[in-house]
Amino acid sequence: MASHPPLITTDTWKRRHVIDSASLSYEEVQEVLKTAKSFSHILSRPVKKIPTLRGKVVVNMFYENSTRTRTSFELAAQYLSADAINFSVSTSSVKKGESLIDTAETLAAMGTDAVVIRHASSGVCQQLVHYFGDRISVLNAGDGYHDHPTQGLLDLFSLMERLDTIQGKKITIVGDILHSRVARSNIHLLKLFGAEVHVVAPSTLLPLHIESLGCIAHTNIETALQDADVVMCLRMQMERQQAGLIPALREYIRFYSITQERLEKFCKPDVLVMHPGPMNRGVEIAREGSDNREISLITNQVTSGVAIRMALLYLCLSTPADRSGLERFQANLNERSHERTLAV
Repeated sequence: MASHPPLITTDTWKRRHVIDSASLSYEEVQEVLKTAKSFSHILSRPVKKIPTLRGKVVVNMFYENSTRTRTSFELAAQYLSADAINFSVSTSSVKKGESLIDTAETLAAMGTDAVVIRHASSGVCQQLVHYFGDRISVLNAGDGYHDHPTQGLLDLFSLMERLDTIQGKKITIVGDILHSRVARSNIHLLKLFGAEVHVVAPSTLLPLHIESLGCIAHTNIETALQDADVVMCLRMQMERQQAGLIPALREYIRFYSITQERLEKFCKPDVLVMHPGPMNRGVEIAREGSDNREISLITNQVTSGVAIRMALLYLCLSTPADRSGLERFQANLNERSHERTLAV
């Protein structure tokens, strides 16, 4: 049985909070990826828990609906032996008029170590960081149209696991760019690692000056997909479509849905497809693309989400003593694995 790679214990990571993608340096992102790589091996074990964050309390504050992000943060905390609490807005004092800051102060008074927050308003995470300082770690699980750093990191991790490098790769992001925090996070991180990023959408779903982020914008799907190495589909966010920005859903499907025919006709033969989920099947992408394990990384993205969020919780909450303790734990695990191999 192969030994697991060692966890990274350099001094590169000094953050207590993760609130956006743009402020992350190349070295910091590398450390997150390497740490997540180690945790991805732990996820394949029969017993997934490790004692790294025992005694820590992580609260998930989700003011918007979520399945993948909330559940993966909850599992990430539990796998690290932290106590994970899911804050339910619908049954909380928020419904009685309690402010975000009052809610946060209540959680702080109860001994919370980290808050994972998703909110419809951009900038909420910065507000919490300003309020908490270094008392409590704040991790952004998506704030308005602004950013979704953990999604960008897990998408990058999924690609690096398959391709080793994305330097010079053409990556095309298709869909509702205007309302997508995922697109913004991915543009920053993919560019940081040398990818050539293209975005394509109807003109009404392209933000003004999107190219100032370093990407190339298109309204024609064929041009955008030409020789693409990776196609990343975005969900059509019907809950945010209140201004009639597309004439009809069938029109979007006709001109922008990623079909098998479009993949074969315009993209590289070994193209990969991605989707952050949840998918509207037959809208953003046809079933032939999303369900084809040879080209689809969609399931990989879900698995990567747990490893990335474990890595971020570990890096933000652990002390040097915690890290050295985990190194010893892993060394003992590798030794026992080696002994079992010899016994066989």
